[in-house]
Amino acid sequence: MQIYLVGGAVRDRLLGLPIKDRDYVVVCATPAQMLAEGYRSVGKDFPVFLHPHTQDEYALARTERKTAKGYKGFSVHAAPDVTLAEDLARRDFTINAIAEAEDGTLIDPYHGLQDLQDKQLRHVTAAFSEDPVRILRAGRFLARFTDMQLAPETLNLMRDMVSAGEVEALVPERVWQEIAKGLMAPKPSRMFEMLRECGALKVILPELDRLWGVPQTAKYHPEIDTGIHMMMVIDYAAQQGYSLPIRFAALCHDFGKGTTAADILPSHIGHELRSVDMIQALVPRLKIPNDCKSLALVVAQYHGKLHAARQMKPATLLQFLEALDAFRQPARFADFLRACECDSRGRLGFETCPLEEAEHLQRALTAALTVNVGAIAKQHTQAEQIKQAIFEARAQAIQTALS
Repeated sequence: MQIYLVGGAVRDRLLGLPIKDRDYVVVCATPAQMLAEGYRSVGKDFPVFLHPHTQDEYALARTERKTAKGYKGFSVHAAPDVTLAEDLARRDFTINAIAEAEDGTLIDPYHGLQDLQDKQLRHVTAAFSEDPVRILRAGRFLARFTDMQLAPETLNLMRDMVSAGEVEALVPERVWQEIAKGLMAPKPSRMFEMLRECGALKVILPELDRLWGVPQTAKYHPEIDTGIHMMMVIDYAAQQGYSLPIRFAALCHDFGKGTTAADILPSHIGHELRSVDMIQALVPRLKIPNDCKSLALVVAQYHGKLHAARQMKPATLLQFLEALDAFRQPARFADFLRACECDSRGRLGFETCPLEEAEHLQRALTAALTVNVGAIAKQHTQAEQIKQAIFEARAQAIQTALS
């Protein structure tokens, strides 16, 4: 039995990064031997075991054969005669196909060390094309390792995979899982730009793909191109370390601009509600979680209205706060303002400009929250009277605070 540390743990250690998970491959072993050593079997599709003390994963060396489209369409062969090089050959990128023996010796049959040095993301073998999830993983790695470049031959291979319809076989949960990881990387734009370059974005997120080439009014958007704007917005959200719901909302708040009639461009009247409809359709398609959905819908519908906040009368400001459900969901309201900040600063030349309208709306909410609604409720008997009295008191508090 020979045990090797493999994959991301080796790669990240060589890059000087923290190691989160350790995965091992075991050569010249059988499931019976692993069980006899105290390992616990957990693998469904192929033999994987948990170490009895560390709970790290140990997988028997294996090979794979493509049997159908998609990332599950594989037949797995695990046996004592499968070599380490054969196991590493089935991995996605050369930088993930480096193994480390128990004495620290590195085994690198596919030149991953050289690609790490050259900052190249390159597929190991042509078997890469058998798993479409690897296209998404490539985008995620580019978003994480911002100084790496995709090897031209790997890009060409991914284009062939898209043309062959492999991307269409992806299951929604896996697509969302990879997109979410890419959004949480240091530079998410690199993922989506790569997906667009190989043609996969048109299949996975056509709502986003169609934004490139759509013009916006230069006065408000000096970058003009809506696709470029969206990339600037999500990268700003990443720079601020914002949560996944904020980054997702930033990604899709302007989807509706891709459906604007050509004869009214570069204006985008009504794009907010069109964005809402497109997000509503996207959520079940990719099985996007509720916290991301909830914030994205609010940001899509109301981000344009925020820019008029400083011109609103106190009663109108209060109605806006109620529409945003700011009193019942203050945390989501705070995230709404952060997402709008990303939208505002994700423009050429506006990267450091304060969003005064957000500060104005926050002051209005703070003032409205000073009203003692319990005391007001005791002064009236009818529900409508209570509601109206609370509204008037809050509007007065906002007027006093902002005057």
